[in-house]
Amino acid sequence: MNRKTACEVYHRLLARYPIVDGRRHFIEFHNPFETLILTILSAQTTDRAVNAIRDELFSRYPTPEALASAEPEEVEPLIRSIGFHHMKTRYIVGAARKIVSGFGGEVPQTMEELLSLPGVGRKTANIVLSHAFGINVGIAVDTHIRRVSKRLGFTSSTNPEVIERDLMALFPQEVWGEINYLLIRHGRAVCTAQNPKHQECVVADLCQYYLKMQTAEDDGGKE
Repeated sequence: MNRKTACEVYHRLLARYPIVDGRRHFIEFHNPFETLILTILSAQTTDRAVNAIRDELFSRYPTPEALASAEPEEVEPLIRSIGFHHMKTRYIVGAARKIVSGFGGEVPQTMEELLSLPGVGRKTANIVLSHAFGINVGIAVDTHIRRVSKRLGFTSSTNPEVIERDLMALFPQEVWGEINYLLIRHGRAVCTAQNPKHQECVVADLCQYYLKMQTAEDDGGKE
């Protein structure tokens, strides 16, 4: 797909899923520390499950210093409803300790520094930079973005790092954060993994997956 068509997709999706008051996140966080911790916890877990444990977790451990001083065994019961809670407990406590010992108690603001924290990969780092600091150095790629990008024709890859590079090449940097949000919204609402809602899709006429499917159906009808 060329940049002109990709930008048309962007504008249609933005009209379909307006961004109100700059809100383009699905998890309830209010500062960089909460953004980091909840994003680590959100891996392979629903946003609803993460939001459900938010208040109790941060009422007990509202700062990096508070969480860093805790033992994982104290924290784990608070996030037991989260998938992979045992491993994630060690990630968030370890990340808090690294923030305190290595970054003066402040969540770092560079990709390299964020990647040095336990439990933080490139997707998490991109989300934290974009949502907590308004810094877009890349595009976070999750399962929705991987699926929607492949179907639309933004990429031919299933590798998140390749998909990220392909998306970065198609869209101007100032909309990278919005692209993440719009593709996730579209993937959840319309371009679902099973039984995508083609008749509700505002970009169906630009979608390679849909156009190929239509061509195959037309060819089949001619036989």
